[in-house]
Amino acid sequence: MNTLIGTYECKVDTKGRLMLPVSLKKQLASVMNNGFVLKRAVFQPCLELYPMNQWELLMQKINKLNRFKKKNNDFIRRFTAGVKSVELDGSGRLLISKDLVGFAQISKDIVVTSAVNIIEIWDKDNYEKAINDAAGNFAELAEDVMGQDDVDGLS
Repeated sequence: MNTLIGTYECKVDTKGRLMLPVSLKKQLASVMNNGFVLKRAVFQPCLELYPMNQWELLMQKINKLNRFKKKNNDFIRRFTAGVKSVELDGSGRLLISKDLVGFAQISKDIVVTSAVNIIEIWDKDNYEKAINDAAGNFAELAEDVMGQDDVDGLS
């Protein structure tokens, strides 16, 4: 699977079901049958949807942590809190559990957006606020993160 592309405004029904946009389904076609992992984001009130192969790569890194160090054990517990294995139903919908709906403050209107190799699911108002809050210092952030001395040929 390559990187994912796209930001989409969607709706969640009263049962917490989300119809993934057709464009995202096409991009995920090669990994769709393996299922997904849905979890709380670390830094924002949104959800992260990992294709199973991406989740397994991440778990390989986490499994290398020494669990006899309290901070590692605490991190693992918090990182995996609320994690759910999910699949699309016969109609192509994804069920978001009530605890995750509550964490992400999801109402009816949501934004589904690509984040390199995973998908973020946001309440629309929270997404707009996060994007607007970050807009003011984005140039500085871009320089800090991407402005190193052309190490990999990025310019």
